[in-house]
Amino acid sequence: MSLKSSNKTDVNTTELVITIDAAAFEAAVEREYKRQKKNIQIKGFRKGHVSRKLAEREFGEGVFYEGAINALIGPEIDTAVKETKLELVDRPSVEVTSIDKENGVELKAICITKPEVQIADYLGIKAPKEVKEITDEDVEKQIEIVKKKNARIVSVEDRPAQMGDEVILDFEGFFGDEAFEGGKGEDHPLRLGSGQFIPGFEDQVAGHSIGDEFDVNVTFPEDYQMTDYAGKEAVFKCKLKGISYEELPELDDELIKDATEFDTVEEYKADIKAKLEDAAVKQADSAFESAVLEAVISKVDAPIPNCMFEQRIDTLMRQFEQQLAQQGMDIKLYYQYTGMDEDSFRETYRDRAVNEVKLRLALEKIAELENIEVSEEELNNGLAEIAASNNIDVETAKRFIPLDDYKEDLRVQKAVELVKEKAVVDNSAPAEEENKAEENAE
Repeated sequence: MSLKSSNKTDVNTTELVITIDAAAFEAAVEREYKRQKKNIQIKGFRKGHVSRKLAEREFGEGVFYEGAINALIGPEIDTAVKETKLELVDRPSVEVTSIDKENGVELKAICITKPEVQIADYLGIKAPKEVKEITDEDVEKQIEIVKKKNARIVSVEDRPAQMGDEVILDFEGFFGDEAFEGGKGEDHPLRLGSGQFIPGFEDQVAGHSIGDEFDVNVTFPEDYQMTDYAGKEAVFKCKLKGISYEELPELDDELIKDATEFDTVEEYKADIKAKLEDAAVKQADSAFESAVLEAVISKVDAPIPNCMFEQRIDTLMRQFEQQLAQQGMDIKLYYQYTGMDEDSFRETYRDRAVNEVKLRLALEKIAELENIEVSEEELNNGLAEIAASNNIDVETAKRFIPLDDYKEDLRVQKAVELVKEKAVVDNSAPAEEENKAEENAE
């Protein structure tokens, strides 16, 4: 292989011209002939016993050229990329510009390269950070959860259903006189006011007593997930078969002893408040980090190849499909329920993909500018954590993890920590917001 030329033809685009000499090309053609030999058949000759010369005479001199060139392209381009020290972000587009036995092959490869990011003022970023004050009302909400877990279900016989009750229903939905798929249920539990059913349905169940048979008239929302039903008027023929409600226990020390590890209500409330305060601090830290990283993204100055965004979308979609598979659902069924197709679904990930690509490029550049390195100790500690979480030994983890990529991930994480450490908490409202607040006050 010989790299004939390397020319930057556009932003993030380099054209490589590569030549493969006649001897290397001839060797590749011979290897391709031997690979195909067992399947070559010509009238009058046994299958697999046709000479190369005869095959070329029968099918044309270039019969083995395509396979030979395909076998050469990958290694030859890899060698050229290493020689030019290009960092590619996509597979090169390759064109064979000339080919013959005497002179060999010439290839032209269009390479999309990693953008050179410019970023400044990434240390000392100002962002708001407000820790939510935990009130008695917040504590009471958690107490309600304990009371609900220990609630007694009371059956109702002497009054109609009301909002907040749980009812047992038989129902079947119709468009006109025709029942529709998915609209039938028997002995279905429904908490009135939960919003589980179509808007208006639960309100019309309230007021009916056990044994009542009645119609519920509703209109499916325009944005209903099953598009064939969206906006249609429907009638559900219902029968009310049961009514019950939750009777919450009295909050006292006995309940707390039975339901928790604490002895008194006051001890339990103090523990709840401490945990809520801890969670509030973590939430504030997370929001602060998000704001800081959003500011980092806004500081990225670089034309980024679109293929990087598309690749990130591909990854996010694969992850989502894997999650669906774990739930026993297929992506095509998901599209059916949501009324989307692959193209519209991809677009839902675009903003996220763009931000994630920009952030990664920014953090890699920051790591470079700040001379951030990962020590062997840090690398081994990280691998040890991965090994422990997957119940394997470190040597096994090393065999399965691309160490260079993992080391770069650690560098990026250290860049995140640096940017967070140097960020400044600033809860002062921007001037525009202050002006708006003053205008509203007037």
